[in-house]
Amino acid sequence: MSKAGRRLGFRPALGTVHRIIQPMTARASLALRVALLTTAAVAVTLAAVSALVFVTVRAEFESSLDESMLRRANAAVNADYTPSTEELDVAGIKIFIVRGGQIFSRRGDDATLPLNNHEIEVSIGQTKSSRRTTTIDGEPYRVVAVQAGEGSALVLAQPMESIQRALERLKVILLLASAAGVVVAGGAGWVVATNGLRPVRRLTAAAERVARTSELHPIKVTGHDELARLTTSFNQMLLALGASQERQRQLVADAGHELRTPLTSLRTNIELLGQAAENPERQLTAAQTTEIMDDVRIQLQELTTLVGDLVELARDEPMARDPEALDLADTVASALDRVRPRAPGLTFDVAAESWTVIGEPPLLERAVTNLLDNAAKWSPDDGTVTVRLDDGVLTVIDEGPGISEDDLPHVFDRFYRSSEARTLPGSGLGLSIVRRAAERHGGTVTAESPAGGGSVFTMTVPRSH
Repeated sequence: MSKAGRRLGFRPALGTVHRIIQPMTARASLALRVALLTTAAVAVTLAAVSALVFVTVRAEFESSLDESMLRRANAAVNADYTPSTEELDVAGIKIFIVRGGQIFSRRGDDATLPLNNHEIEVSIGQTKSSRRTTTIDGEPYRVVAVQAGEGSALVLAQPMESIQRALERLKVILLLASAAGVVVAGGAGWVVATNGLRPVRRLTAAAERVARTSELHPIKVTGHDELARLTTSFNQMLLALGASQERQRQLVADAGHELRTPLTSLRTNIELLGQAAENPERQLTAAQTTEIMDDVRIQLQELTTLVGDLVELARDEPMARDPEALDLADTVASALDRVRPRAPGLTFDVAAESWTVIGEPPLLERAVTNLLDNAAKWSPDDGTVTVRLDDGVLTVIDEGPGISEDDLPHVFDRFYRSSEARTLPGSGLGLSIVRRAAERHGGTVTAESPAGGGSVFTMTVPRSH
C-alpha cells in the first residue's frame, strides 16, 4: 500500500472491517462468509471512492470560486473601481482593505473579517495573492486577497452558502449511491457464492454420505474449473479407497481359505492323539505317533510361514526397520546359505558382483530367499539353479517345467497358485513379497518362461547414490 493510502486511513479501515466481520463470520456458512466479505470489500471501496469524489468536487468548487473572485479583485485594482453598495448586497461580497497591518471596510462598516498573515504578506508584497476559507458572523466565506498598491491589499470575501448546499446534496447522493451499491453487492455476492459453492456442497454431502454409509459412489463432474478438478480428485480418491477396501476383503477371504487347510489338518491330528490317549483300545504305535507329530510340525511350520507372510503383506510400512547401506551380493550369499540345506540335490551356479544399495536387509534377504526357494521347488533333484547379479539386476533361472501363458501374468498376485503348484507346499505369498520388496526399494521384478523350458525371474534394485 502506498504512503498516500496509509495517510488516507485505508489500512486502519480494512483492519476495522476485519475485526467487525470476523466475529460475525466465525460460525457462518462459507457462502455467507464470502457474501459478507464481498459486501465489506465493496463498502470500503465505495466509501473511499465517495470520499475522493467529495474532496475533488469541493476542491473544484473552491478553485472555480477563487478564480472568479481573483479576476474581479484584479479588475477592481487595475481600474481603481469600487462596486456600489447595491452590487455588494446582491452578490453578498464584502470588500476590505489591508493597510499597515490593519484591516478596513471599503463600505465604512466595522471590520468583521479576522485578519490573517496571508493578507498581511500580500499587502507587504511577499506574495501576489492569497486564498482561504474563514467564518464571518457564523457563516463560511471564501476570502481572496490581491495587492492594491504599496503596503496595501484588496480583500474580497464571498459567502459559500451555494457551494455548501451543492456539497450537501452531493453528500446525500453519494451516501444513497454507496448504500445501494452495498446492497446490490451483498445480493450479488450471496448469489455468486451460493452458485459457485454448489460443487463444494455436493462434495461435502458425498463425504458425509461416505462417512455415514461407507458407500463409495462417485459424484458427477461439471465444468472445467478448479472445483471440477477438485471433484475429479475426490472421485479418484473414492476409487482408490474402494480398491483398497476390495483388496482388504480379498486378502481376508484368501487368508481364511489358506489358513483353513493347515488348521484342519492340525485339528485332525490333535483329535487322533487325544482319542488315543483317552481310549486304550485305540493306542497308536510309535511309528504312527511319530508320523502324526511330524505332520503336526510340518503344518505348524506352514502356518507360521503363512502368518508371517500375511503380516508382511498386510502392513504398509515396516514395523521397526531402518534403511541402511548394504551390498546386494552379501544378501544373495546369505540367502543361498539358507536355501542350500533345503535343496541338497541341486547345484547353484552363482556369479554376483558387488552392488551397494540403501534398503532393508531383512526384507531384501527374504525376497531373494523366496526367489531361490521358488527355483529350488520347481527344479528337478539333480538340476541347476543359475544365479546372476550384474549392475543391480538379479536373475534367477531354474530348470523346471516353466510357467504357462495363462499363469504368467498372475505369478506375483497374492495367494495365486497354479493347478500344478497346489500339490506342492507353499502359501502363494512368496512371490508377492518379492514384488513388494522390489517396489519398496524403487525396483521391479518380472517373470519369463522361455520356450526351451524353465523360468527366469529378474529383480532390479537401483544403486544408492
